[in-house]
This record gives sequence, structure tokens and C-alpha cells, in this order.
Amino acid sequence: MATPFSLSVITPEKVFFNGETTQIIVRTTEGDIGILANHTSLVADLPSGPLKVRQEDGSWRTAAISTGLLKVGGNKVSILANAVEWSDEIDLERAKRSEEDARHRLEEQNDKHQLDLAELKLQRALNRISVGSGK
Repeated sequence: MATPFSLSVITPEKVFFNGETTQIIVRTTEGDIGILANHTSLVADLPSGPLKVRQEDGSWRTAAISTGLLKVGGNKVSILANAVEWSDEIDLERAKRSEEDARHRLEEQNDKHQLDLAELKLQRALNRISVGSGK
């Protein structure tokens, strides 16, 4: 039987998840990593990407993270994220509209800062679409 560890996922608005799990898989800026109990200490940036959490019954629950920070240490994992949604809570139509809006902004912008913001918006929308549709 796998050893559980503490997982906290927090956004500026709420505590999204606070409980135990035996494994997570999360996307960092260096690639996807799996974390089990007693993982070595780690701090990593999180781009927009999926977070997979193993549930007590062994199944996986997936969420879409919109940028954040991962901290691992002392058999505890903390994720501070700008936004997080479970896959079954994502409004796919809204995510698709956000994708269209971001692509439109990318085509129209000349300002570097505005281009960067539009690119982040596009990455978030594509991640939400991917996670929400189970891809």
C-alpha cells in the first residue's frame, strides 16, 4: 500500500484542495513530474498545465492549473496557483471563447507586454480545453 502525504492547493480566492493523497503528477517548467511520499525537497515554477491527484480508490482526478508554484518538503506538497479547476467543472464553451479571444489579441497586438499577456491567456485556455475534454 502506498504511503500518503499531505497536499494543499491554494489560490488567492480559496483553499482548492487540502487533504492526503499517495501520488500527484504535475507539469513544471522543466516537464511533468510525479511525486510520491517522502519526495526530496523541491521548489518549482508551474506553467498552465494539468495536475493529476490519485484518489483513495486508486483513480485519478485531474485539474487545470493556471500558473503557480510547487513546494515539496517534509512529506508535504503545497501548490500556490493563480487559478485551479477540476476537469468536470470546466466550462468548455467558455474556454473555447477565451482561446478565440486570445488568438485574436495575439494577431492585433504590437506591444510586447500585451503580447505576453495574450500568450498567457491562450496557454490557460488551451490547458482548460485539454483538461476539460479529458485529453
